[in-house]
Amino acid sequence: MDDVTTQDNVAAAELRQLIERIERLEEEKTALQDDIKEVMAEAKGRGYDTKAIRAIIRLRKKDPNERQEEEALIELYMTALGMA
Repeated sequence: MDDVTTQDNVAAAELRQLIERIERLEEEKTALQDDIKEVMAEAKGRGYDTKAIRAIIRLRKKDPNERQEEEALIELYMTALGMA
């Protein structure tokens, strides 16, 4: 029985450490999100369109080939709808 109790204690301690690490990371994530909001507010205050900035950031995260394929498909759809 002693081995089971020891294993339970070790598992509980390990679980606690993992949860505490996740909690710290969540706090850091919240702080970073607040920082991003501040920068976006600054950009908006300087007259930049934040929707466009977010779109550019999203596009920059993509692989260039994937981005080109997406842009080509959007252009094709827009042409088909008489929008281009």
